[in-house]
Amino acid sequence: MTSKRHLLLFDIDGTLITSGGAGENALKDSLKERFGVDDDLKGINFAGATDSNISRAILENNGITATTENIAVLLDGYLHFLRQRLPHHQGRVLPGIINLLDRLKGHQSCVLALLTGNLGRGAEIKLGHFGVWDYFEFGAFADDHHDRNELGKFARARALERHGEEFPPERIFVIGDTPRDIECGRAIGAKTVAIATGTYSRTELAGHQPDFLFDDFSDTEAVLAVLLAR
Repeated sequence: MTSKRHLLLFDIDGTLITSGGAGENALKDSLKERFGVDDDLKGINFAGATDSNISRAILENNGITATTENIAVLLDGYLHFLRQRLPHHQGRVLPGIINLLDRLKGHQSCVLALLTGNLGRGAEIKLGHFGVWDYFEFGAFADDHHDRNELGKFARARALERHGEEFPPERIFVIGDTPRDIECGRAIGAKTVAIATGTYSRTELAGHQPDFLFDDFSDTEAVLAVLLAR
């Protein structure tokens, strides 16, 4: 059965929340503890990347072979330190997010889920810390695939499994703050909603031609008009 509802797939960092640097510093902690390496990670592009690809780049930049085992060791340490660091950083939920999620949660016409480069456990740690994890039914994560453009397929499959409905591309919205979010939305033919609350400006995001573009989600009615349009 083809769904008449909308599947809304949200990115996390720079879209829903900012961790205030807790994530990046947790990776630094893990690299130092597990591999004895100090690195400021300045050469790493975190925006929109999967945790697995970020970890691979960190290891390779430091001359460490990026085996599956070494990536797993680095990420295991990252999750450990992430939980410790979050209370000590000035992270926050981004403008308009709580009100928007509250309004969307009350609509039978949409399904809320995640599409993120975070590990599933990392997503839960971050969003749980800020009290927004329970808004989302399921997600597609870095655990599923290292290539972000593949994650939309996992999200669609989980939506079908949970709801017994096929969500057509024109009823799927991929919502994020980076060009990679726009790209991964296009990979499944979804509508793309860009938000300039991360590291990319409105002008930079506009250059990638998302279907919709917002400075932030403070204007709840304007965002709902896009996400719930028939």
